[in-house]
Amino acid sequence: AILAQKAGILARGMGYSEILTYSFDSPKMFDAIRLPADSPLRSTVKILNPLGEDTSVMRTTALPAMLETLQRNVAFHNKAAKFYEVATIYLPKEGQTLPDEPKILSLGAYGAGVNFFTMKGELEAMLRCLGLQDPTYTAVTDDPSFHPGRCARVSAGGKDLGLFGQVHPLVAANYGMDVEVYAAQLSFSDFLSVRKAETVYCPLPKYPTVSRDLALVCDENKTVGCVEQCIAAAGGKLLKSVNLFDIYRGPGIPAGKKSLAFSLELRADDRTLTDEDTTAVVKKVLDKLEQELGVQLR
Repeated sequence: AILAQKAGILARGMGYSEILTYSFDSPKMFDAIRLPADSPLRSTVKILNPLGEDTSVMRTTALPAMLETLQRNVAFHNKAAKFYEVATIYLPKEGQTLPDEPKILSLGAYGAGVNFFTMKGELEAMLRCLGLQDPTYTAVTDDPSFHPGRCARVSAGGKDLGLFGQVHPLVAANYGMDVEVYAAQLSFSDFLSVRKAETVYCPLPKYPTVSRDLALVCDENKTVGCVEQCIAAAGGKLLKSVNLFDIYRGPGIPAGKKSLAFSLELRADDRTLTDEDTTAVVKKVLDKLEQELGVQLR
């Protein structure tokens, strides 16, 4: 409950308004979000005495309720909207009388300034404040509810926490929306098992940081994430941070390639780094990039 409250505070600070939606839903929602016929999410807890078909099952996903809320705002000509909900879903479990009831953090947004990268940045900041360090993001191209080129899965500690991205245009159309809609569905239950319960405070560094910029050329299909992970693995303890600051395609870059520019920050906790120290780290990074990913210095 405390974690959910903190997530709500963070979401509101990022401009999201809280919504509370019904746990009862309609079986038709599965078709609206383009779930396959064999999707496990179509296995629901059915209400014995429903008020009608629209409230005849317990929801197994919070996405339809979020899309319905966004649709109402689009219909009322609101130019932009951002909503969040800490929702309970109900997943039948074989051999159990009662379903599992995990909590889901559901986000939804549309309007000026809302895109894949702004939502990713908001999620990164939110997860960091909630005690989750260094989550990984993997491109997802086969989820029927999301755009195949603007969707990513969030993972940490070997567990999938959920996914986010642009809602598939066909799904948005099913809800009567002709705008780009972005949504996120993250599991609180899995999040609790991988977050750091304690915050560790470190003294301010005594020794200066050395910055090195690297412009790299790699295949178009190589993700920034996999290049960053390779750099971090090669940099060792002296590498304190890796930040992408430019992506370039155009004259001077071969077809099927792209240029990624990273800023590396190096620092030792017990001494001032020399040129030899930084050169050795950069060499290790470049060697590992070329060996494992075929990435070369531009």
